[in-house]
Amino acid sequence: MKITAISPQVHDKNRVNVSIDGKYRFSLDIYQLLDLHIKVGSEYDEAQIANLEQESHFGKVYSRALEYCLARPRSSRELKDYLYRKKRQTVDKKGVIKPGITDSIVKRVLDRLVEKKYINDENFARFWIENRFVKKGVSQRRLKNELKAKGVDDSIIEKMLADSERSDDDEIKKIIIKKRSRYDSDEKLAAYLMRLGFSYGDIKTAIEETD
Repeated sequence: MKITAISPQVHDKNRVNVSIDGKYRFSLDIYQLLDLHIKVGSEYDEAQIANLEQESHFGKVYSRALEYCLARPRSSRELKDYLYRKKRQTVDKKGVIKPGITDSIVKRVLDRLVEKKYINDENFARFWIENRFVKKGVSQRRLKNELKAKGVDDSIIEKMLADSERSDDDEIKKIIIKKRSRYDSDEKLAAYLMRLGFSYGDIKTAIEETD
């Protein structure tokens, strides 16, 4: 079997369509095309073509996973959950069942993103802590619970919180100054702060100090 055409895709200039013996067979991204040394006129047997189709599948999954990671930093567990959802079978508009991705592709994509440093739980925890503090004051206890839910190891959570310059005392006072006018009593303000994960003792002290 011979590669008879390699043409850029209309909707994705980073991918090309590869035709075998005059018929479209699979697509690859530009980097794969170069790495695999694929060119018009090259000949392959059926097993080799099957391997190239697997590379095509890997490239598509990796590209989508990379976009997922670039939207905002992700934890390792978030990425694993995202990839494992891709293992499920799907049905297209014509009723055709499409198999999910294989375990080997899941592992390759995860390993590649870790290798390229798009996945790093320390960087993710640092981003999460600073982003939550900037957007909306929140307690360290709540941050710990959120990061645990994202699969971040306790040792990383403790290290990133220790490295942060923020403290619960500072956060409570910041929120009180910002939100106090919205509550007609200190009791209602305190209840709001408790929902954010702050302790009653710290809340009481902060309210007294900001009176």
